[in-house]
Amino acid sequence: MVDWIISDGLTDYAHALTVMETRVNAIAQGTADECIWLLEHPPLYTAGTSAKPADLIDPDRFPVFDARRGGEYTYHGPGQRVVYVMLDVGKRGRDVRKFVEDLENWVIAMLDTFNVKGEIREGRVGVWVERPDKPLQADGSPAEDKIAAIGIRLRKWVSFHGLSINVDPDLSHFDGIVPCGISQHGVTSLVDLGLPVTMTDLDVALRQTFAKMM
Repeated sequence: MVDWIISDGLTDYAHALTVMETRVNAIAQGTADECIWLLEHPPLYTAGTSAKPADLIDPDRFPVFDARRGGEYTYHGPGQRVVYVMLDVGKRGRDVRKFVEDLENWVIAMLDTFNVKGEIREGRVGVWVERPDKPLQADGSPAEDKIAAIGIRLRKWVSFHGLSINVDPDLSHFDGIVPCGISQHGVTSLVDLGLPVTMTDLDVALRQTFAKMM
């Protein structure tokens, strides 16, 4: 049994961390069901456990939080769907790498419902899309932009943190960091790709594809 919670408006980041900590502890103790929490944050940057100080280009632009999750710097803000996944990885085989791959494949399946081809790249966590409308890279390969970031943490085999999927955020807000430590690729969104997708559309697609992928 998985609870689905959708929060309207913008959710304070520190408050979200507190709520997740409480829920994860309850799931681990067997006193609460698993949970998927869908929300948006005000503009902010978060630092994962692998964040490099040099990748925070504009530290005064938005508040910066220590996220205590895997990964490097990322941006959250209006127009981006944050998907906090509080799931029992223990009962899903205790394979963290596979769990992250399952999350990536969930995003790919969701994007497919909008006829967007999301892809995984070796050594780059998250989901990417090719941009044939942009110039080729220096090595002649197609340009690629990131459309979804993934960063999780586990406590007693229960996951928290999760996904951020770009629906229609202000993409210039990513300029204050090197997103996920990768400077040679850009960032995109569903609307940037020319798709008039709403947050509600995305939420429906996430729920429809969850049962098949997770």
